[in-house]
Amino acid sequence: MTPLYTTTATATGGRAGRVTSADGIIDMTLAMPKELGGPGNAANPETFFASGYAACFQGALGLVARGKGITLPAGNTVTVTIGIGKDETSFGLNAAIVVHLPGLDQATADALAHGAHQVCPYSKATRGNIDATVTATV
Repeated sequence: MTPLYTTTATATGGRAGRVTSADGIIDMTLAMPKELGGPGNAANPETFFASGYAACFQGALGLVARGKGITLPAGNTVTVTIGIGKDETSFGLNAAIVVHLPGLDQATADALAHGAHQVCPYSKATRGNIDATVTATV
């Protein structure tokens, strides 16, 4: 694959530090979530992962819909919940993806959501590596 776009971010201090993007758009303090023993008063890696995954998945949803000649309804959303927990070696992640397509029939919503899961770069990168569920609501 030849990248069409690249971006760079640098972290200092790990989960209780700071993350900055090379272009200066992101410059944020990080904090451990309360559930992992931290103060929970700032973003964390899972916050960024959920945000990026949701935006990417919604883009993939639009691509799949256009390919099928379907206009996505106003008010459509993609919500991604990222979980972190202990696994057999250290920690692992899971993802729950909820696609809300108001006004579409359930079968169409299901087909679009599952089609997006096949082409979304985040889904492709994590497939087989983390448990992920995709649910469509109308």
